[in-house]
Amino acid sequence: FTTNAQTPTPTPELMMPGPNAPQRVAAKSSLYCAGYIRYQRLPHMPEIVGAEEEQEQRKFADGDVVYINAGSQQGIKEGQNFQIIRPRGDVKGVHREKFGYLGTYVQDIGQLQVFKVRENTSTAQITLTCDMAVLGDLLSPIPDRESPLQRTEAILDRYADPSGKQVGRMTMAKDSREMVTRHDIVYIDLGSEDKINRGDYLTVYRPLGTGNITRVDNEEMARNRATGFQSDRFRGGGFSNQASRAKDETAFVNAEGRYRYRPITSREVKRHRPLMPRKIVGEMVVIDVQTRTATAIITRVVGEVHMGDWVEIQ
Repeated sequence: FTTNAQTPTPTPELMMPGPNAPQRVAAKSSLYCAGYIRYQRLPHMPEIVGAEEEQEQRKFADGDVVYINAGSQQGIKEGQNFQIIRPRGDVKGVHREKFGYLGTYVQDIGQLQVFKVRENTSTAQITLTCDMAVLGDLLSPIPDRESPLQRTEAILDRYADPSGKQVGRMTMAKDSREMVTRHDIVYIDLGSEDKINRGDYLTVYRPLGTGNITRVDNEEMARNRATGFQSDRFRGGGFSNQASRAKDETAFVNAEGRYRYRPITSREVKRHRPLMPRKIVGEMVVIDVQTRTATAIITRVVGEVHMGDWVEIQ
């Protein structure tokens, strides 16, 4: 049939782009694969004791079916999710800021979901893999971790003054790395006992002139006597053009101001200089806090960052 009604023409709308949503520092794989150093003793936990394809493989990843030594009698339910963890060993602090036992390093292996429950066993499927799971890995509740928001500042202030807040050290890094860069996971010796919180940003630094992986002694190439500033041809001058300034030892005795003694060395200058600015090399943010330690992710770097560097809460 026909109609005289005119179909109204839709009015065009101008869609203005909204503000960009704040970016998160860490993705899910970084958050739930970070690991931590736990000070308290680990409680009794369910354990992976078998796998559907254990006759052909000993390591298991996404999609593999595994068996757990706990069932309905132990409170396991279908659809329940667990974090797969692997205690690796004790971590000891070697720096005077916090010396001694820090806790047990617990590696995050992945996650699984239970889909079949029996009285004393359960069947589950691995849903997230950080590392290959093996028989003997433990199951814990999935931790409550949320990624902090990325800061908007693009440039890190390399010459910022100290904040005066808690100071600690970088103890170790994930995968036993010695040098780290942006997005790497590290562990520091500041924890809840030091009033540190998730989302806290820390400055990574080291005292001026110390702490590099490689070290070159910045000393003079040639040190010669400063007397004899004469011609080599007529007076046999003993002045070295490669040496630093001569040391004025007469200035303390009289007003002559004669520079005629041995050259002063860089080591002497450093020994008597005032407190120098620190060398800022990066920034990190805390994503998990334990009693004596915290897990953090590197957010910005302006130089080499390695284990043993100092950290300070901003």
